[in-house]
Amino acid sequence: MKLEAVTTEYRGHARDLARRAVEAKDVEMVVALGGDGTVNEVVNGLLHHGPDPERLPLLAVVPGGSTNVFARALGLPNDAVEATGAILDALRERRERTVGLGLAAGTPGTEDEGVPSRWFTFCAGLGFDAGVIGRVEQQRERGKRSTHALYVRQMLRHFLEEPHRRHGTITLKRPEEDPVEDLVVSIVCNTAPWTYLGNRPVYASPEASFDTALDVLGLKRLSTPAVARYATQLLTSTPERGPHGKHAVTLHDLTDFTLHSKVPLPFQMDGDHLGLRTSVTFTGVRRALRVIV
Repeated sequence: MKLEAVTTEYRGHARDLARRAVEAKDVEMVVALGGDGTVNEVVNGLLHHGPDPERLPLLAVVPGGSTNVFARALGLPNDAVEATGAILDALRERRERTVGLGLAAGTPGTEDEGVPSRWFTFCAGLGFDAGVIGRVEQQRERGKRSTHALYVRQMLRHFLEEPHRRHGTITLKRPEEDPVEDLVVSIVCNTAPWTYLGNRPVYASPEASFDTALDVLGLKRLSTPAVARYATQLLTSTPERGPHGKHAVTLHDLTDFTLHSKVPLPFQMDGDHLGLRTSVTFTGVRRALRVIV
């Protein structure tokens, strides 16, 4: 192989590099070395013009972040050297997999109509979880290290300051289905697990898969007992069972749906806080990307 290595220099640089690689026509594969944010940028560059059924872009991921959800969900080792060895073996044996992705865009007819569409690889969220991620990013900008303890602290602080935790403002709308109203938490999953705490996988939507469309976990209440219950269920979740209860909503294999909020709420994709939104339209796109596994 002829390999050209480029170091990213600014936010969005990985997206620009991947887009140029696709448009160059002579690049057969792009390798992303970094965390989930870098991988997200690369995927959005590869799919800048949308997935071409005749020539889906080919991606290899070498985990270099703190959590590396996408790489681990693909079955790669969570170590850069070991993952590189696995990728080289897969290239020699010509092993690859086609995966589905999620696409989020501003909803027509709302104040978010002009927000450009963006792909995500493993999850998105409107509401509580995105607020926690936003707080963590603020702490990281102040020099704090991204640790699981930091996430737990910021989750507790966000819970105590969340004004809508008892009466949710989010409504999920699907074509020809009754709306799901009063959600406080809305987590959109493209695969399982949803994330990792160290080596422990956490399953918000255990049925989610790269081979289907999108899954949603919605929670309608975040009282103190409810938070304790759902946090325990997440920490003890398995590939067969995730959060459940009368205030939990689980939806599987959704191709098209919209999340509306009565007030602007934090929004995140692949662990990257993207500001406040009132309405986001989601599409589950099967067979959007080829990956080396």
